[in-house]
Amino acid sequence: MTDRITSLEHDGLTFDVRDEGPLDGDPVLLLHGFPERSTTWRHVAPILHAAGLRTVAPDQRGYSPGARPARRRDYTLPRLVDDAAALVDAIGRPVHVVGQDWGATVAWLL
Repeated sequence: MTDRITSLEHDGLTFDVRDEGPLDGDPVLLLHGFPERSTTWRHVAPILHAAGLRTVAPDQRGYSPGARPARRRDYTLPRLVDDAAALVDAIGRPVHVVGQDWGATVAWLL
């Protein structure tokens, strides 16, 4: 992939995505915890970039303004995992996955 991913359309929602680092680097999917956003990785991402890795960090369901469904049942783990899987599909190649707090649960199930 040669383009940055700045948003992801999935399940009728629009997720904000921070795609940084070398485009040709191995991608690392960074999944934040509660109550953080993708900016929680702002100190870690530059270290990964310096190691030649690309970072892709979404604001997960409930955090992106375009991805805040009203129903509680829209926040189940299978839906959160599907969101992450859709982003992996958009990246178009295998990824390393890192999760913090609640994001670690999503990462583990992914």
